[in-house]
Amino acid sequence: MNQNQLPSVAYFSMEYGLHSDFKMYAGGLGILAGDYIKGAKDINAPIIPIGLKWKQGYTDQKIDANGDPYDSYHNYVYDFLEDTGVKVTVKVRKIDVVCKVWKTDHFGNNPLYLLDTDIPENGDAWITGQLYGWFGEERIAQEIVLGIGGVKAMRALDIPIDVYHFNEGHAALAAIELIREKMSGGSTFEEAWKATREEVVFTTHTPIKEGNETHPLDRLEYMSAFNGLTRDQMERIGGDPFNMTVAGLRLSRISNAVAQLHADTANKMWKEVAGRSEIIGITNAIHTPTWVDERMTRAFEEDGDLWAAHKEIKGELIGFIEERSGISLNADNLLIGFSRRAAPYKRSDLIFSQPEIIEPYLESGRIQIVFSGKAHPLDDNGKKIVSNLVAMMKKYPKSVVFLENYDMTIGAMLTRGSDIWLNNPRRPLEASGTSGMKAAMNGVLNCSILDGWWPEACIDGENGWQIGDGFETNDFAVLDQHDSDALYDTLLNRVLPTFYKDKEKWVQMMRKSIETTRTEFASKRMLEEYYNRMYIKG
Repeated sequence: MNQNQLPSVAYFSMEYGLHSDFKMYAGGLGILAGDYIKGAKDINAPIIPIGLKWKQGYTDQKIDANGDPYDSYHNYVYDFLEDTGVKVTVKVRKIDVVCKVWKTDHFGNNPLYLLDTDIPENGDAWITGQLYGWFGEERIAQEIVLGIGGVKAMRALDIPIDVYHFNEGHAALAAIELIREKMSGGSTFEEAWKATREEVVFTTHTPIKEGNETHPLDRLEYMSAFNGLTRDQMERIGGDPFNMTVAGLRLSRISNAVAQLHADTANKMWKEVAGRSEIIGITNAIHTPTWVDERMTRAFEEDGDLWAAHKEIKGELIGFIEERSGISLNADNLLIGFSRRAAPYKRSDLIFSQPEIIEPYLESGRIQIVFSGKAHPLDDNGKKIVSNLVAMMKKYPKSVVFLENYDMTIGAMLTRGSDIWLNNPRRPLEASGTSGMKAAMNGVLNCSILDGWWPEACIDGENGWQIGDGFETNDFAVLDQHDSDALYDTLLNRVLPTFYKDKEKWVQMMRKSIETTRTEFASKRMLEEYYNRMYIKG
């Protein structure tokens, strides 16, 4: 790519995972966005990221004395943020809300612009208080600031933009502002919509229709989100209720899903949406310098001792686990890592589904498992999953660990130091997943359902293992039983014998894991694909 001729891209995301201590992220969406803008910096790509400056960020989720999760919030101050001197104004409930614009490139990232309502001019200072906090009205207010405020910030900063990229539907109101701008210049609504579509690209992440955000049109109107458009025009864009993903699909010239299987899922899911853009697959990737231990990279590139490097890193993980939990694991025994958001479709506790099979291995310590993950503050089902994992830690105190308050630090330690990376979602509900990519590049072998990114990477028995055969059914009881049987078969009959009896093959698989993922699932490939397939018009 010729960097001098690349279009400049305004990249809108509700969250950015740049560092554990910079609380601008909740989970995978933010980690992807953070890696994206670090990767952009590495290759000098003109991507201008826009987000919100969260005063409290996402929940700190601790475990109480009964083993149940509870949420806590803190006010954070970041002295490395630069004041751009720019303020823009948006309307929320017909009242002017002033948004201060901060900037940071502190983490090896392209300069990130963050809008902040926590300033003396505002009665509604807490719009940018909690990431994904509270209820529908607050969410709309946040999306007004991100979308409408984000476009206004680009204008006020005098940054010319060729393409507007919405990472998930949260930013859809940015396109409403682009339409409003064109209509104020004399264009009709139809002309403005058509011209705006030529400037916008959209990424959809959520492969469950019900998980895609919707708002009643009455509420959007009351919150001033129509931004000069009529109710009929808004309904034509997003439907009634207004679906942010449908809006994103209709407001963009092209859209993408975040893995090849996810592209199939998304096209089936949204096939009834008239006037939507094509959905192609661009598989997520990771920022290698952030997530891959240099010792493993060096051992791989110099044909050195991968196992010795891994043992050293695994020892550090075991020390970290003991420091955090008081539990001392055995460095010589198999250590399985599992950390991700606690949501029912991810089935964090599937490995415990047939205790008569798994219990002897846990009691002997031949299988050790370290879990981490947060449930959404309002998701009681997710919190029950966390409580169940904590109960399993109490039941098997020498072999099961749950690390509370999952963050980038825990994620990095587990994807570097585990022996196996376990992933067992209900296919096809995993959009992509990037934790497995981090593990793979660290020589940690994936053991996963064929969902998300793994079908593209898996060479079964050579660079990791597949669980099952890609079976799908809407009957979750049947699916869970099928996948539970497949998980035990793979783990007990293939993974364990290799780990305990054939170290030479294990190390060969580690080398193959690194070799087959280090380029294909690195951010440079992803960015080039976005430019060649989305940003640069064919």
